[in-house]
Amino acid sequence: MGSLEDLYKKNIASFLNVNADQIFLYWKGRVALYALLKAMHVTKDDEIILPAFTCVVVANAILYLGAKPVYVDIDKETYNPRFEDIKRAFTAKTKVIICQNTFGLSSHIEEITSFAKAHHVYTIEDCTHGFGGYYHGRPNGTFCDAAFYSTQWNKPFHTGTGGFALINNLNLMESIHQANRDLIKPSLKQTISLKLLFFVKEKLLNRYTYWFLVRFYRFLSMHNLILGSSSGEEVSSVDRPKNYFMALSKVQMKKGIQNIKTLQQILIRRKENAKIYTQFLMSKNINHVPLYLFENHSFLKYPLLVENREEVFRLAKKQNIKLGDWFNSPLHPVQKDFERWQFHAELYPHAVFIGKRMVNLPTDTKDTAHILRFLQNINQDFRVIYKS
Repeated sequence: MGSLEDLYKKNIASFLNVNADQIFLYWKGRVALYALLKAMHVTKDDEIILPAFTCVVVANAILYLGAKPVYVDIDKETYNPRFEDIKRAFTAKTKVIICQNTFGLSSHIEEITSFAKAHHVYTIEDCTHGFGGYYHGRPNGTFCDAAFYSTQWNKPFHTGTGGFALINNLNLMESIHQANRDLIKPSLKQTISLKLLFFVKEKLLNRYTYWFLVRFYRFLSMHNLILGSSSGEEVSSVDRPKNYFMALSKVQMKKGIQNIKTLQQILIRRKENAKIYTQFLMSKNINHVPLYLFENHSFLKYPLLVENREEVFRLAKKQNIKLGDWFNSPLHPVQKDFERWQFHAELYPHAVFIGKRMVNLPTDTKDTAHILRFLQNINQDFRVIYKS
């Protein structure tokens, strides 16, 4: 009989149609990215191309190694960079291109990987939003040299905090094993804290407690008073936190094995709900995900652009709607001093425009009627940002 780690890896591998020994487990998804960059021998002055609409922890994983993030502005429909713009960002110093799966949507993967191979640089799929989804019939994460995934609270399935990496380029196997020799183990205090958070989420979190608990959780996380996806130094500093490079705990593995069992039905529900939202938004002439993107979109969140985002959130809280705020800036959740992450906002107008207006409709809900009533009630508060 295999270990708990082996069982968890097999569960993941079955979704991706890969071998379990290609999977590597980490405390958070961003740690998986850091491990991949180390395995690719990213060092000082190497350039890493990534979208200008992402989470700040992605940029930080690059900066922790002394490398340079090279941002590329995004397309207004896909929220991903265009292939032509990625090519323009490429230089002799480019070491890795990160292909992001935004809200569950990948774009231009074949073109990017073909270009990268021709120029002898690595590619990494950022699948923190996209585990379980597909791109042109293949599982998200199986196109590039490697991929990293997140299993934090609001991801396709969760382990509290957590993430993993997938190695597709087997030439990287030796170096990823070597990088992982520096992994530290979670403390007893951290695993007990996770168990407490599991209890709160499963027993106390519902439509009526959602906003209070989310605000409370984020406050505690930002001030490093509780385990969280956005601990203070990880979103406010470019210096690597102590105990950053951490392995996954057995508590998280158990939760992952439990939660991955229901993932397939949740993925189906997300797609169905996205169609319902799209039909409504189209009927009201409000911006929506174009139908041609549905084949490759797994819809972890449904993106919607609004004016007066603060008012929309106020109404969502009043009506007990679990409205999301990914990404609420080009470097979510950072709102100022972008230059610390070598990000110059004037160069990425689409990402800045969208980051000021983005909200997300929940796609894992069983009550879309409640969401549609909310949209109907505040329809006059939406101004069309761009039409279909």
